[in-house]
Amino acid sequence: MSEAKILVIDDEKLLRWSLEQNLSKEGYTVLTAEKGLEGLDIFKEEMPDITLLDIHLPDVSGITILEGIKEIDRHALVVMITAFGDIQTAVKTIKLGAYDFVEKPFNMEKLKILLNKALETVSLRKEVSQFRSQLSAKYGFDSIIGKSEEMKKVFDLITKVTKSDATTIFLQGESGTGKDLVAKVIHYQSSRAEKPFMEINCTALPENLVESELFGYEKGAFTDAKMMKKGLFELADGGTVYLDEIGDMSPNTQAKILKVIENKSFKRIGGTKDIEVDVRIIAATNRNIDEEVRKGNFREDLYYRLKVIPIVLPPLRDRGEDILLLAKYFIDNFNRECKKNLKGLAKETEKCFMEYPWPGNVRELKNVIERAMILESDEYILPEHLPLEMTSSEIMTKNARGIDIKIPPGGIDIEEVEKELIRQALDATKGNQTRAAKLLNLTRDTLRYRMQKFGFLPEKN
Repeated sequence: MSEAKILVIDDEKLLRWSLEQNLSKEGYTVLTAEKGLEGLDIFKEEMPDITLLDIHLPDVSGITILEGIKEIDRHALVVMITAFGDIQTAVKTIKLGAYDFVEKPFNMEKLKILLNKALETVSLRKEVSQFRSQLSAKYGFDSIIGKSEEMKKVFDLITKVTKSDATTIFLQGESGTGKDLVAKVIHYQSSRAEKPFMEINCTALPENLVESELFGYEKGAFTDAKMMKKGLFELADGGTVYLDEIGDMSPNTQAKILKVIENKSFKRIGGTKDIEVDVRIIAATNRNIDEEVRKGNFREDLYYRLKVIPIVLPPLRDRGEDILLLAKYFIDNFNRECKKNLKGLAKETEKCFMEYPWPGNVRELKNVIERAMILESDEYILPEHLPLEMTSSEIMTKNARGIDIKIPPGGIDIEEVEKELIRQALDATKGNQTRAAKLLNLTRDTLRYRMQKFGFLPEKN
């Protein structure tokens, strides 16, 4: 790493001269200081890549200067210079944050190797810092789009949460409402941003794998455990663990999550030692968790521990002011990504967007925009560029704006009306029961019960 800047703080003039001569030949810029406080002033002004710091200085202890450097930049790399037999003090400096130490008299070639390794660490840290800065920008507050009253309430809550020390946050909302995005914004705008954000989808893995991913395992804990593995909780120490779709987690794993929340510790699978961690847990679900608790599918004690700070994300159909705003946001993004210059939505398309109920929420809107921009080449997105269900089904318009029903003078058979609505919902969603249930504001189990009742499903034997 040429042109790296190294600061030498040592009271021995000959040693400073020798280091300056040798390291300058390697392409380094070398700064020197005879006293500790002088060196600290140079550090503040120059911010060197590495500091070589003698433990014994004429004015103050090298340990005091190390602590001062760490107050200025806690990531600063400091290599301590120690006298022979001063190992105990050197080890103490490592605990205080020194990168390493060398003993006088030291071998110059070995020192150069140590500096090269340290500079590789500097380079890696800069890359990590840059990457984290990019993530912080990507998941800023402005990445959550919305001006509706419902979203203003969500913004206000998220802002308060990021500034707090809350360790459990519960995100609720339908699929596609942006729970993943909110979780990342909370992490990357909080004091935990420099620590890991670890996430797991509780529906994507079987129970035994979920536990090993979360808690890790010891070597020999089971047949394929060839070596010890750290779990997400251990890896995320100081940061955030995001449990997506926690409503699908097994009761056994729920009990272990509860223990982590209560005790801030856990055991690896097959382990006997408690491992303490400091993590923020953000849990999310698209299920009606109150109903799951009543059914006995979700632990009530865990529910209340998670629900310290609940954030409910509204469905897109309840935030009409945000629909066209989101459309413009995604069009601008895809214009940059796809190198296009789409001007926006045609007026007729805007009407379709405002009347459609968006059962897939923001995710569906994004996918509709992306599909149109990839497949079409007009200046505006036209109604014919939209999926068939957005323009052909009368139920979509009525569901979004409210159904205007007038009872005829001769009366009406309410069950026939119900049957017809279920048929239309299934037609509109091409038989997708989950989406049809959302259109009718029913649970999927309730929809299936009524489908069976009206003959849309074969009767159970």
